[in-house]
Amino acid sequence: MRLMRVRSLGGPLEAGFSWWGRTEGGRASFTIFDPKSWQSFMEPSSGKLPGLKATRPHMEPKATCSAAAPLVERQFHVLVGVTGSVAALKLPLLVSSLLDIPGLEVAVVTTERAKHFYSPQDVPVTLYSDADEWEMWKCRSDPVLHIDLRRWADLMLVAPLDANTLGKVASGICDNLLTCVIRAWDRSKPLLFCPAMNTAMWEHPITEQQVGQLKAFGYVEIPCVAKKLVCGDQGLGAMAEVGTIVDKVKEVLSQHGGFQQN
Repeated sequence: MRLMRVRSLGGPLEAGFSWWGRTEGGRASFTIFDPKSWQSFMEPSSGKLPGLKATRPHMEPKATCSAAAPLVERQFHVLVGVTGSVAALKLPLLVSSLLDIPGLEVAVVTTERAKHFYSPQDVPVTLYSDADEWEMWKCRSDPVLHIDLRRWADLMLVAPLDANTLGKVASGICDNLLTCVIRAWDRSKPLLFCPAMNTAMWEHPITEQQVGQLKAFGYVEIPCVAKKLVCGDQGLGAMAEVGTIVDKVKEVLSQHGGFQQN
């Protein structure tokens, strides 16, 4: 089988339409394409995330604190991934702290279990979850959300990264929107992850292997800390403090020319 494109030789196709066809076994079949729809299907994303403002009922669009902060042209895109650890309680504080960095635009990808730990109305940016990907894509020319998100983002921060998602990412499993974004991630861009889990889970020998695998992919660990956990256990496994995470984001942005420290 051979694909071929044939230019119009006259008649009604002179307006710019073209034939696209294939030959197989000596037979040819052709389809007429409108160049505008063809262009939208073939060309890469411009960097402006489709659907960022055109939300659906289950999505939670928010303003980016423009009323409280001076108007700044936000040009550096940070995508925050949040998973089902109790440390997801800190998502509103983390996002608000990131928005305090001049020039940053933030969006969030959440797993379904992470939703248990925070209220969407407390998160001042757009949230994306699994249902959004499937509702956005209805036919071949529609956007694929996990691809558009990875194109839009200049940096990805997964905070918290729970034990389950850590295992998935280390193994290449991509069964939800967040893990699909990570699997499709452009590794020339920084990806930071903040492990968070119970001490016994953190001390399991497979955890060290999985964290090591993520580092081998080129991802940057923001190490967990020791404290009394919500479950009552004392020890390593708590997500790094929000201030520590934000400082690391600033450091990585400065290394990539995306942030100038005052």
